[in-house]
Amino acid sequence: MKQNGQAVDVAIMAAGKGTRMKSRLPKVLHRLAGRALLQHVVDTAAGLNARRVVVITGHGAAEVEAGVVHPGGGLLQFVRQEPQLGTGHAVQQAVPALPDDGIVVVLSGDVPLTEGTTLRALIDACGGDKLALLTIAFDDPTGYGRIVRAANGEVQAIVEHKDASEAQRAIQEIYSGIMAVPARLLKPWLAQLDNKNAQGEYYLTDVVKFAVAQGVPVVAHKISDALQVAGINSPVQLAELERAHQQRVARTLMEQGVRLADPARLDVRGELLCGQDVEIDINCIFAGRVELGEGVKVGAHCTISNARIGAGAVIHPYTHIEGGFAEKERVEVGAGALVGPYARLRPGAKLGDEVHIGNFVEIKAATLAKGAKANHLAYIGDTKVGERVNYGAGSITANYDGANKHTTVIEADVHIGSNCVLIAPVTIGAGGTVGGGSTITKDTAPGALTVARAKQVSLSNWKRPEKKK
Repeated sequence: MKQNGQAVDVAIMAAGKGTRMKSRLPKVLHRLAGRALLQHVVDTAAGLNARRVVVITGHGAAEVEAGVVHPGGGLLQFVRQEPQLGTGHAVQQAVPALPDDGIVVVLSGDVPLTEGTTLRALIDACGGDKLALLTIAFDDPTGYGRIVRAANGEVQAIVEHKDASEAQRAIQEIYSGIMAVPARLLKPWLAQLDNKNAQGEYYLTDVVKFAVAQGVPVVAHKISDALQVAGINSPVQLAELERAHQQRVARTLMEQGVRLADPARLDVRGELLCGQDVEIDINCIFAGRVELGEGVKVGAHCTISNARIGAGAVIHPYTHIEGGFAEKERVEVGAGALVGPYARLRPGAKLGDEVHIGNFVEIKAATLAKGAKANHLAYIGDTKVGERVNYGAGSITANYDGANKHTTVIEADVHIGSNCVLIAPVTIGAGGTVGGGSTITKDTAPGALTVARAKQVSLSNWKRPEKKK
């Protein structure tokens, strides 16, 4: 992204210890909606097409740096702030990584829900020659830096809460911790910072007074959406922001026509795309990228990740669908399919139209063609199942020999009886039948009945052994 020909660079402060989280995990790696707080911020920065994203780490630096990925485009860099001497000191560490010709957007790694449109408006307000601050008004601004304006409304200063007078503490407009400023102006201001304040820290907010003294306009882009500037300092705040975010997601889905049995009991930890007339029951979790086609019904207590569910499919309660991120590992469920309850679809499961997968059936890296059925208590792994196959209760494909995985092929119109073991690699010919209780180790001919089990033997008047007294 460029503004007036200037590239955008992003600096993310992520060095704090987060003592109030009372956790060994660095604060910015705690998760909201399925992603680390810092990952939300990095993803937002990437959405700005930033030339580079500089993450300032400190506490748990190695863990933080290993726990975040750049989604693509631009350059992700890490610099360290050791020791941590305040927000101004943090951004000072990023100075060598910030070219003079860019606009610097300063973000916080524990403020995860700022929207890209808001930051673009802030960058527009900066215009390449002004200091732009993201602000908001709170009924209770305790703890936040106050925006002090002149009589004409121009921003004159930011005063931290601990340094504010009683009159200044009455100001409700606060600084969010987010700014956009030309690097050529920011760098000399950072060099002038001192720690002569109540906390003995180098405040980034002091750059405002340097801008005013220099005659550089200071502008405020004021928003009203508190979620976009909400920071996380404790498990309570994290849980509150999670619920607030999920309620917003639920409302958006309902405005698109999705019917939610209870919007307060929905968790979307990724991207959920829904067609028309989708119905979702209570306590469902969606992770990664999930696509629900028109008329899909999802029962209560389902967990679905990285899956594409075709139109009219029904996912019965307590079903677990766990696709992978790679396309070949995504789970696909065809139109009109019935899955569950208590079914498990693992990475690479591909179900055709009108397939039935019943209770306590597990499918992994297998394709089932149109109309195939495995209605209960079965395992199908590394298998190609043809159309209209009926797969009996208690039957499994033995796909692993202790070292390698092997493929089973079950051709169209095959009937597999109950309690069978198909030891891969093996092919069951089209139209064939495998008798219940059989262990199959060799290919079978099309149309054949195959039975492979020991002859039944009954011993009359047989007595069980008795315990010794």
